Amino acid sequence: MNQYIFSGSYSTEDVIFLLKDISHLVVEQDNEFRENAIQSGTHYSEMLPIEYTPSKEYMDIFYSTLQQSKIKLASLVAILSERIIAARGTNIVLVSLARAGTPIGILIKRYIQFKYNISMPHYSISIIRDKGIDKNALTHILKNHPSAEIQFIDGWTGKGVIQHTLTKACKEIYEEFNVTLNSNLAVLSDPAHCTLIYGTREDFLIPSACLNSTVSGLISRTVLNDNFINGDDFHGTKFYSELLPVDVSNFYIDEICSCFNTIEENPLTHLLNPPSIAEIATDIDFDDNSLNCKGLKDIESIKNKYHINNINLIKPGIGETTRVLLRRIPWKILVDSFNNPNLKHILKLAEEKDVPVEIYTDMCYSCCGIIKSKEKEDI
Repeated sequence: MNQYIFSGSYSTEDVIFLLKDISHLVVEQDNEFRENAIQSGTHYSEMLPIEYTPSKEYMDIFYSTLQQSKIKLASLVAILSERIIAARGTNIVLVSLARAGTPIGILIKRYIQFKYNISMPHYSISIIRDKGIDKNALTHILKNHPSAEIQFIDGWTGKGVIQHTLTKACKEIYEEFNVTLNSNLAVLSDPAHCTLIYGTREDFLIPSACLNSTVSGLISRTVLNDNFINGDDFHGTKFYSELLPVDVSNFYIDEICSCFNTIEENPLTHLLNPPSIAEIATDIDFDDNSLNCKGLKDIESIKNKYHINNINLIKPGIGETTRVLLRRIPWKILVDSFNNPNLKHILKLAEEKDVPVEIYTDMCYSCCGIIKSKEKEDI
């Protein structure tokens, strides 16, 4: 068994990645190659994009967004942590979904340590759209923590595909191993309305969405390719040691954690005026708790209106739209309003890259990025 248990550029006290090191095996491909391959049928998890030193435009968005929102982020981490404890208790293992879920998982672990002096185990494992969760990694966790329950964590919801993938995976785990897992995903932001444990349903930019490995412990997206991964392996990853000089993974965590004292003294004053975070977290009227997966319905409407043949070309929400503008080949950006203060960087990037922007108000997201279709290019 070739499994790799490590922490990337994080401390082992913050997280353990259950992933196989394929740093010297996998060959990275540029955006144009990957776009053509993905739209021709190759699964995205079989290859990796080239990761560069983050550009100034990436870093400007990251730093400015972090400074503007770190108190809000700390408050939402607190709300999410309290909701997890209210729903699941404290005998749990935190399992974040690599890689966007990893920083959020670390923040939750740090907050619970700060507030309750409880050190919860925290692992980060792979889950892949259309492929499922890493069963070998889950087996490892269950074997090492037989008396604890697992709480799955991710950063945010887009279309709700990962929640759907997780629900399906938990059913398969029960059928195969007779082990019951709670598939309620905990996320910092749930604009798709597809999870029950969340910090907010507001669609806002979580700064870690601006960067790749340099805010995620210097690991790549997870890889599931038969050329590198055997049946008893964990899913794969690449560790970018050469990017260590520009790594902001721990800086990001520390900046948000430094606000925990502030929000404890003045809980959520910038969001609401409640007596305490714990009361807000357990108050079922804090937000609309109906689970209607409205996001996916809105995406279907966009798909039909713009005659898009593949739903995977539609990337809803501020975080995903930012990624489309910075990492993919965009066709069009939809926004709910040109005056939405959360969209300043979206409009700026779209202008710089000469990407058309349209008003589209019939969605639960602030914006939506649409990737250029290979078929549209061929027409």
